[in-house]
Amino acid sequence: MIRRVGHAPQKGRRYIQRAGAYAVLHRRDEVLLTCQLDPDPDIQLPGGGIDPGESPLQALHREVFEETGWHIAQPRRLGAFRRYVYMPEYDLWAEKLCHVYAAHPTLRISDPSEPDHIAIWIHASLAAKALGNEGDRMFLSRYLTSGAQ
Repeated sequence: MIRRVGHAPQKGRRYIQRAGAYAVLHRRDEVLLTCQLDPDPDIQLPGGGIDPGESPLQALHREVFEETGWHIAQPRRLGAFRRYVYMPEYDLWAEKLCHVYAAHPTLRISDPSEPDHIAIWIHASLAAKALGNEGDRMFLSRYLTSGAQ
């Protein structure tokens, strides 16, 4: 059973399932996050949707690079959560199935190529509070307190 975080689904509303892969990227005393600026600023774990024919790990590498400009190494799965949200960029209601990994940021290649995204390093002690959704906060907090870095 995959834990639901956030709002319960609305009765009578049709949700499209959208699987995605997201990364906890920790280096020394900082965490690399992404800020999606449109429609409103929202700080998130880097990651996003898994495209048809793509594995979760392929999506993880692609999405992290698009949203941060960084390459990553040694991803390991931390778990998953689901949330029910409206996605204005796609004009759809989604049941997001979020697979979360921890990985090492290894090399910054460029600025983010994803429109309206900026990469930000935040001190680890402040990062979870900055995140815009409960699932991201839950996984980052667990990771940072587990000593598994």
